[in-house]
Amino acid sequence: MRALLRVLALFSSAVLLTAQPGVLTYHNDIARTGQQLNETALTPTTVNPSGFGELFSYPVDGYVYAQPLYVQGVTIPGKGTHNAVYVATEHDSVYAFDADSNSGSNAMPLWHVSFLSSGVTTVPAGDTSCSQITPEIGITATPVIDSASGTIYVVAMTKEGAGAPFSYVQRLHALDITNGAERSGSPVVVQASVAGTGDGGSTVTFDPKSYKSRPGLLLLNGIVYTSWSSHCDIGTYHGWIIGYHTLNLSQTPVIYNTTPNGQQASLWASGAGPAVDTGGNIYINTGNGTFDTNHDYGDSFVKLSTAGGGLSVADYFTPLNQASLSSADEDLGSGGVLVVPDGLGGTTHPNLLAGAGKEGKIYLVDRGGMGQFNSGADNVVQSLPGAIGSSFGMPAFFNNTLYYGGSGDSLKAFSFSGGLLSTSPTSKTAATFGFPGITPSVSANGSSNGIVWGIEGAGSQAVLHAFAANDLSQELYSSAKTGGRDNAGGYVKFSVPTIANGKVYAGGQATLTVFGILGPPPPPPAATPTFNPPGGSYSSTQSVTIKDTTLGAIIHYTTNGSTPTASSPVFTTPLSISSTTTVKAIATASGYSNSAVASATYTIRHHGHH
Repeated sequence: MRALLRVLALFSSAVLLTAQPGVLTYHNDIARTGQQLNETALTPTTVNPSGFGELFSYPVDGYVYAQPLYVQGVTIPGKGTHNAVYVATEHDSVYAFDADSNSGSNAMPLWHVSFLSSGVTTVPAGDTSCSQITPEIGITATPVIDSASGTIYVVAMTKEGAGAPFSYVQRLHALDITNGAERSGSPVVVQASVAGTGDGGSTVTFDPKSYKSRPGLLLLNGIVYTSWSSHCDIGTYHGWIIGYHTLNLSQTPVIYNTTPNGQQASLWASGAGPAVDTGGNIYINTGNGTFDTNHDYGDSFVKLSTAGGGLSVADYFTPLNQASLSSADEDLGSGGVLVVPDGLGGTTHPNLLAGAGKEGKIYLVDRGGMGQFNSGADNVVQSLPGAIGSSFGMPAFFNNTLYYGGSGDSLKAFSFSGGLLSTSPTSKTAATFGFPGITPSVSANGSSNGIVWGIEGAGSQAVLHAFAANDLSQELYSSAKTGGRDNAGGYVKFSVPTIANGKVYAGGQATLTVFGILGPPPPPPAATPTFNPPGGSYSSTQSVTIKDTTLGAIIHYTTNGSTPTASSPVFTTPLSISSTTTVKAIATASGYSNSAVASATYTIRHHGHH
């Protein structure tokens, strides 16, 4: 009974992630809407070039392909309670940082775990003959955090051995979010096989060297699901989902293969995690590959039932031009799918799924009857051909609007009305974004103050953008337009910003950059006081006047060598200096910070009469 309650708790925490403090999974929730609806500090008024920008950054040891994750109020042993941001790198490291400040002791990670050791390295991109993930492959997929148990799940790829032949290993790690320690039973080596003829025999076996964990991890009903793509389109490969029970990682994994009797159909989604509806069904879209009636689902939207703790195809949609998509390398699975909130499709098709691939055609599919395959017509609720540039990443959803940032295209908003999307954008950005476009995320306070965020690759430089959600033509902020003040780091493709608690977190090539509300600019200092006469050597007593050019300034001074403060004596009448003395002074004034310290030494040499 206790185990059942724990599983139910895990399911409810996964489904209701938007109600939890923080960002615990790819694109904020398992519907993958990209919404952060508890944001009060970041508004279209406060996000502007003068009041918002880079606060600080942390160095990390590799490229950050995974979206940063965020948890409020984590108690770190020996270090107190922190809002924590978690970052995974291609150098096989996981970091926990203080999310709010890098000053003092927070300049160092709260903890840092590396999965490398003697004879264990990351996988050089050259070992895969593919340059899609460079320069090394370690941790690619966005991890997932179980808030109930305080565990972060992450997949790491390693190359192991003292010399050829090397072995290549994929491991699922379960780490304590408070200190990075491995949980009991962790890690587990990822292994899988299914019955099928796709590899030429009667069994299809998961080869760890041939795959990378690309889409974000999914936590659902006590199971962590990992999803797999090939390295480029090289060799014999398939798409896999391999899940492990959180209660015991060593249990037999839950396995699904997209083409057991065919080829290819990897799960790319440009890093987007599988999406889940309120009934616990998982939705994926696959890349180029075999499509037939023998359990092979290339270039398809696939609905997987989790009933009974397994994975089985419950329904699917395959475009009528699947064969030409596959032959032209126009993967339907280049971008992720989004579960539209229940009921928005109206009475006829209340529950919808949205997705698009390289073709740039947005599909709205009925989750209750997905349409399967029809060579004469696509049985979908709606399709919008050429609506966007090629989709790499996924849309965001907010206020009955779908936001898409296609490659070589503007960021566009398509609004729902009468169960359908507007056939043309209801607003769009003035700027267009080159390959691979941007994956939008939304911050808002409930349904108000919506801001659409995205990270653009401007050459090798990352640029953080913010737009008004109700009118994308209003750019609120760009890190490239602050005169060099802000730097979002080196660009990593398919990057997704994380918005939490008044801050925006952006992973880069060797950094995590933190943006937020800039403090009010410090007031200018009052003018530095001047002395008349100036310091020097004199043969008689001197009458010293101290002046300041700041209007309304009050001058404080000392004559004992100490540094003056606002509580030091106030200069009102000339000082009579009859012996060697050092006079120091500062000026204070309303609306100004204290001036620099002025100092003058008077050497008095009296000449006697003989």
